[in-house]
Formats: sequence, C-alpha cells, structure tokens
Amino acid sequence: MSVDGYLDDATPNRLLLSNDEDFDRVDAVRATCDAILVGAETVRRDNPRLLVRSAARRAARERPLLRVVLSRSGNLDPAAAVFGPDAPTVVYRGEPLPVVLEDLVGRGVRRLLVEGGGTVQAQFLTAGLVDELHLVVAPIFVGDPAAPRFAGPGVYPDGRMRLVETRPIGDVVLLRYLLGSDDGD
Repeated sequence: MSVDGYLDDATPNRLLLSNDEDFDRVDAVRATCDAILVGAETVRRDNPRLLVRSAARRAARERPLLRVVLSRSGNLDPAAAVFGPDAPTVVYRGEPLPVVLEDLVGRGVRRLLVEGGGTVQAQFLTAGLVDELHLVVAPIFVGDPAAPRFAGPGVYPDGRMRLVETRPIGDVVLLRYLLGSDDGD
C-alpha cells in the first residue's frame, strides 16, 4: 500500500507499489499456501494470474495452488488470466465467508493467502478471520479519494496486533503482524 493507505490509484492502469525483491518475497509466501483468494474487482482491475512464479518453488509443491475468486455477481471475463490452464480456479458467487471457508477446507485448503482487494481484506479482517498480516508500505502518496484503500471502514476486532517483523525490502518496508494474539499487556 502507499504511505497514505491506498492499494492503487483511480486510473485504469495498474499502479505498481512494490518492487522485484518484494514480488519474489510474495512468491515465496504463495508457495507455502494451498490457495490464493482475491475479489472480483481485483480480477477486473489487475487481471492477475495468481500463480507461484518460480519454477523451483512450483516443482517443490505437491499440487497446484488453488485460485479463489469472490464475486457478488459472478460477472467475470472468462478470458481473465485467473482462469488460465496453469492451476484450478474456484469462483464463489455471494456465499458468506464461513460457507466459502468450509468448502475450501473440504478441498484440502489449510493455508489461505488473501491478497485482496480492499473490500475482501476488510471482510476477512472485520470477521476476525486473519491470523497474520503482511503490510508492505511503498514510499509514495496517492491521495485520490476515488482510489481503493486498504481495509476501509468497518468494525474490526479489539486488541492490538503483535508486530513480529519489520524489514526494508529495497525502497519498501514490510511490517508483519500477528492478530488475535493480544495477551492484555
């Protein structure tokens, strides 16, 4: 996200907030997960492939990463990259998160990476379904109220997150938090 909390700008072009070193870090995290989840708007705006990019990391996996899309309408371009042949994709249309998660567990998903966008992130965070949060802050301002923000308005769980890692990655910084681990001090 940008320093002022935006995930993108409001233009039709994707704003790259990260750098190659952090993209590789994200790829390493993806390789440890069973599935990646995004919202339909992320598919429409960014057209992500949602794959483990490193050939070595892919080869070390027992099975392909499951790609998961949440959509209220189901209105998605069938030619979107997320529907490419390299991994299976599941689309949930309007199902509540507990139903989605129960189905994913039934599909063998034990570790889920929620990559966004802002609406999906807020849904998972406000429902108390996040145990670890990776925030990478880019040294730019967006400042456009029409642009998507990270985890917008909502009723979030009480308690402080526990900061477990801070690391500069080129010109961005990673802040890694654990949630739900506030022991009251």
